[in-house]
Amino acid sequence: MEQFFSYIISFGASVMMPILFTIIGLCIGMRFGKALRSGLYVGVGFVGLGVVTALLTTNFNSPLSSISDFYHLQLKVFDMGWPAAAAVAYNTAVGALIIPICLGINFLMLITKTTRTVNIDLWNYWHYAFIGAVAYFVMGESLLWGYFAAIVCYMITLVCADLTADRFQKYYDLEGISIPQPFCQSFMPFAILINKVLEKIPGFNKLDVDAEGLKRKFGELGDPLVLGVIVGGLIALFGEAGHITDFGGYLKELQQADPTITATDATMGIVKNVLALGVIMGAVMELIPRITKLFIDGLMPISEKTKELVSRKFDGKKVFIGMSPALVIGHPTTLVVSLFLIPTILALAVFLPGNQFLPLASLAGMFYLFPIVLPYTKGNVVRTFVIGLVTLVFGLYFVTDMAPAFTQAAASVYAATGDKAAHIPDGFSGGALDFASSLFGWVIYKCTESLEYVGMALLSLVTIALLLFNRRQIIASEKNNK
Repeated sequence: MEQFFSYIISFGASVMMPILFTIIGLCIGMRFGKALRSGLYVGVGFVGLGVVTALLTTNFNSPLSSISDFYHLQLKVFDMGWPAAAAVAYNTAVGALIIPICLGINFLMLITKTTRTVNIDLWNYWHYAFIGAVAYFVMGESLLWGYFAAIVCYMITLVCADLTADRFQKYYDLEGISIPQPFCQSFMPFAILINKVLEKIPGFNKLDVDAEGLKRKFGELGDPLVLGVIVGGLIALFGEAGHITDFGGYLKELQQADPTITATDATMGIVKNVLALGVIMGAVMELIPRITKLFIDGLMPISEKTKELVSRKFDGKKVFIGMSPALVIGHPTTLVVSLFLIPTILALAVFLPGNQFLPLASLAGMFYLFPIVLPYTKGNVVRTFVIGLVTLVFGLYFVTDMAPAFTQAAASVYAATGDKAAHIPDGFSGGALDFASSLFGWVIYKCTESLEYVGMALLSLVTIALLLFNRRQIIASEKNNK
């Protein structure tokens, strides 16, 4: 069983998801052609996101490394990105069986009325597997601790998906959809708390700037595409700071490789690098909304058919279909805020005392902070930016704190499988913004690593309390609808 699931998961999301969604489509009564087409749209969407992610991370690595060298930064937690986290998650005894176990738990929660969400976002089960894998290795390769951490995370996430579903559906106009992804849901407490604080600040509470308003106010300069070009160019310019301040040394270095190079050539090379990175960042901002449409085209037919089937099986009771947050990461506010946060968090990562993590490969994961935040801020760019900034500052410290455990898990997976995604360069610890910066992941990790059985008891009590609260909400809602 473990080998079978490891083999399927090794295909990656772009191959695994079309297969799974085609099977799901057939199981719920869709025609083969329609089920296959839906699955392929989802697969193509993941390919598109992979291309855009590679555009962002590959092209930003060089200027950000130059900035690190120029300012003599000593940040020792190496950013491995989500592929490493997914490799660690799925290439363990916990991860290999996480999908069937969680599907079984989802079914039990549905029949006990502790959730309304049917979670078919199967690829993102790696988030639960990740925290399970970390607990598994930290607690001496204990399956008990690994599955406990993963299952607790799964149950809490399903409850949060229910609690945020109405706001999510109204804001994005996606009826019957919820987002059971723990990385997204872990920012919900920050969104509620910080948004309430901002509401009480005179003047600030009347500041309402959405992405469309930004575009109206600043014209084309407020467009995510143009903003992307500007921010990308500025980051590249900072990356070239070392060459500009010591232009003579830079020219000599170039001339050692090619004596025909002139000062004009070197200057034009710097200008070209700045413009190229600007256009690439602009391309990312423009392509992401187009790619998210592929997810919508692929997932919505399956969502509608699943909703129809589940509703019939549950006597017409209200049921949510759990989908990937990739459906909505192309929202203009998400793009604009992510764009402003990238340079801001890079600068803060350098100066925050005690932080050892500089996001590089994880930058693309920043878009996934906001799917659940926007329904609470109503798309307000300023509020969303403040919430994103605060959560990411906490996230940097979460990643730094979890780095030893992440490193241990990644090293074990690399030794066992040889998966290059899990390889950490010598002299570094490993980390990733994706889920390692999550409040849910960090709290579960600390409860297992530091408090052990006391932590297990606390997590169990919190989970049971949330399940009972959600059950009460569901029963009350069903009574009101009769």
